[in-house]
Amino acid sequence: MARFQHRAIAVGFFLVALASAACEDSSRSTPLAPIAKVQSFPPALVAEVRELAAAKGIGTLAQAPRVRPALVRLGQALAFDRELSGNRDISCMTCHLPKFATGDDRSLSIGQGATGLGPDRVHPDRAFIARNAPSLFNLMAMRFLFWDGRVSVDESGTFHTPAGAQVTPEMSAVFEFGPASALGLFPVTSREEMRAFGGNELAAIPDADRPAIWGGLMARLGRIPEYRRLFEAAYPGTRFDQMTFAHASNAIGGFLVSELTFTNSPWDRMLRGSDDAMTGPELEGAKTFLSIRCVLCHTGAAFTDNQFHNVAVTQLGPGAGDGAGGHDDFGRTRVTGAAEDQYRFRTSPLRNVALTGPYGHDGAFPDLRAFIDHYSESAGKLHGFDAMTLETLLRGTVQANADAILANRDPILEGVVLPAATVDQLTTFMGALTDPAARNLTRLMPGRVPSGLPIDR
Repeated sequence: MARFQHRAIAVGFFLVALASAACEDSSRSTPLAPIAKVQSFPPALVAEVRELAAAKGIGTLAQAPRVRPALVRLGQALAFDRELSGNRDISCMTCHLPKFATGDDRSLSIGQGATGLGPDRVHPDRAFIARNAPSLFNLMAMRFLFWDGRVSVDESGTFHTPAGAQVTPEMSAVFEFGPASALGLFPVTSREEMRAFGGNELAAIPDADRPAIWGGLMARLGRIPEYRRLFEAAYPGTRFDQMTFAHASNAIGGFLVSELTFTNSPWDRMLRGSDDAMTGPELEGAKTFLSIRCVLCHTGAAFTDNQFHNVAVTQLGPGAGDGAGGHDDFGRTRVTGAAEDQYRFRTSPLRNVALTGPYGHDGAFPDLRAFIDHYSESAGKLHGFDAMTLETLLRGTVQANADAILANRDPILEGVVLPAATVDQLTTFMGALTDPAARNLTRLMPGRVPSGLPIDR
């Protein structure tokens, strides 16, 4: 059966490539502009793509819930305020910059103690965070957050986080936006990311005592009168002194959900009935995407199955403390403890994906097309990974663990071969998943924050 499927897929790729070649040949004697106008939205192809999408259960993304403006204002201030870091030198948004589509344009982020922003950020000790900064788009569509899914909400509404029982029922009751509400609880406790190793009162707290860290942050915020007013406006009827850091984290989540949910890409407009929303090449790419294995994992309105897969991505950087030297990253296993989850990471949502490189859990691929091409004959690509595509400081950090990764590679990649024309089609289609409003996020930036500290722009 598997052999038959591989042969069928190969035939499908051949037909797609043949069709593409035929279109190219027929266009050579015709002026370019009229062809673009006439063939931008072939009606039969539009109908076929809609039918395929419906058959795969892929529809438009739900609109963001209405978030009360006072909560959005509080969340915005907290997200951009360095007051939440131990030495007041980094904010949540330093690694999720609006000008880089809520990322930082780096393979691996650089946390506290550094200077500069985005690709210009440097650390005096050449220190990196273990993983790439994931984008913050459309968080209401995500069941699992962080690359290993360590923050999630199950079907019963129960929150699962690294803090376990330290996230009390009273705290969970504050959360209004699913996993996004708990997102802000954890970067502030990480020494590498925000809390630092010394030089402040938060760094002196033992790592395991998260409630004390959260309490210390609330004490800081409570000393700023403007924050007291913002919190009490965001949570009418509750005094600041009755609040916990769950209220702060929930506000950050509300801000992200309110301002970073995008539902008006060409793909959305096409599904809603606009026949000319997508170009002919984008529609051809969509047809290919919906006809091959991509759609098995990148499904649903957000183009993610909210699951975890090992797609044979090279391991690089400082690692998460796994393996013999501590420089490996076992991914989902770090949460579940299950050996079969080794090297599995969350399926990335594809909306606005053209804006959010580098790609992979450790940003191993700076280019979207290269990442898509990696899925073709991925075993060979993993063994032949070119470290020279990485920034200089990361080139010597590629781990020699390809065989271990491949031993647990997702079977869905077995036998996948993508011709160059197919990779081009898929890349073109993913451009149609970009909402134009996501291209310029400068409106997210506050003019100032209550602490008076500088804002990273």
